[in-house]
Amino acid sequence: MRESGLKVAVVLLAVVGLAAPAVAAGDEELARTPSGRPDISGYYNVGTLTPLARPQAFGDNLYLSREEADKIAEQERLRLQEAGQVSDPDREAPPEGGDGSPGAAGNVGGYNAFWIERGTDVFEVDGRFRTSIIVDPKNGRHPPVTEAVRERFAARRGFFRANTGEAWWLEREGPGPYDDPELRPLAERCLLGFSSTGGPPMLPALYNNLKRIVQTEDHVMILVEMVHDARVVRIGGEHAPAPERRWMGDSIGWWEGDTLVIDTTNFADRPALRSATRDLHVVERFTPMGPDHLRYEFTVEDPNVWTAPWSGEYAWPRSDALVYEYACHEGNYALGNIMRGARLLEEDALAKAASTGDSGE
Repeated sequence: MRESGLKVAVVLLAVVGLAAPAVAAGDEELARTPSGRPDISGYYNVGTLTPLARPQAFGDNLYLSREEADKIAEQERLRLQEAGQVSDPDREAPPEGGDGSPGAAGNVGGYNAFWIERGTDVFEVDGRFRTSIIVDPKNGRHPPVTEAVRERFAARRGFFRANTGEAWWLEREGPGPYDDPELRPLAERCLLGFSSTGGPPMLPALYNNLKRIVQTEDHVMILVEMVHDARVVRIGGEHAPAPERRWMGDSIGWWEGDTLVIDTTNFADRPALRSATRDLHVVERFTPMGPDHLRYEFTVEDPNVWTAPWSGEYAWPRSDALVYEYACHEGNYALGNIMRGARLLEEDALAKAASTGDSGE
């Protein structure tokens, strides 16, 4: 464990926690385990219309009025109502390559918004609606990234482009984005959920926002609906040796009063959190705020990516819904077809070059 990083994370979490009590009023209503710990086992739907990063229009304002919150919810309802219209079974086939409109239907993919379920309202903490999940920095947005990361972003922009139906990667030096299945994004390969839904930190996404917590005295398991991620947290103990790396890191936990604290290190080279590296360090706090929801807090530190740690929090309401299997079965066909499609585009490009006498050199 990096002691300096942990000290920074603990200080930041203490500052964030000053505004909130350890547990909500009505503590006597909390279900507890035989050892007296809060029983946080159950299902939670973490979908929310509140964004991770605060829109610049809100500036440093962390809070929304009830009227502003209602307006956001109504706009989303109307948008989904329009985007979720039943598709006409007698419609014409879309043009090759899509019709050019934004979204999946403009290219390939969804016919409408039937599967979109990112939440119906913004979340509230301590009775107040939030403009963002991120609470530190004060502006509700990520800290600046390092110069090395800016260079990496620039290189990736040249590596991943929109599918134009042409083998554009043959015009560049080095390997192309479709030369090897392991070059494709982890979510595309059904290895990790996108948007860090499995985490850590565990963030809401466009759909499949259910989590299931199973708690014992020695372990806590968090099953994530998106893809099939399952985190197993050891209560007590030490982190695994540094060479031992895992997709979602190595998580150990302990109780501070009624708050479950989870510390995670030992990530693989490509964690689920966008842009993060193997040096990612995340501290999470799960606090029951009465019997119906948890307060989820987290602090992220990765000196390879961000110039400072950043923190966030949001509500995890309990749900009666169940988590069903997310087999990611389309990956059995889609990934192979992505590779085969790329080979066909390359054949077309090489044949065209040969017919025009252009060797490509």
